[in-house]
Amino acid sequence: MPPALVLLSHGSRDPAWADPVRAIRARLLDRQPSRPVELAFLEFMSPGLEAAVAALALGGATSIRIVPLFLGQGGHLRRDVSALMAACRAAHPSVAIEATPSLGEAEAVREAIAGWLLGLDDIPA
Repeated sequence: MPPALVLLSHGSRDPAWADPVRAIRARLLDRQPSRPVELAFLEFMSPGLEAAVAALALGGATSIRIVPLFLGQGGHLRRDVSALMAACRAAHPSVAIEATPSLGEAEAVREAIAGWLLGLDDIPA
């Protein structure tokens, strides 16, 4: 069974800010309905990372992959997420918890963004 996923993003005071993240989760669930996928936010929104990991562990997940939906490795990922992941691992020692690189570090994502930007030339201003 593939690892459960936690899509981790920054969060905002504006609830609509999370709509794209919810849409990504919905697409994943459409393609793999049996794979557990949770959302988590660093600030302003719930659930936080620890709560999302706890929900997956409570649901029986034995392997969890945290996917930071950030364009780069800034302070949040280097400091905050590292500390949160350590807390998650301590709280759930029987669960394998790992993180992927940030979204912007994936070549496929960079290529998709570049292609989208090039397509803007075809849209009248």
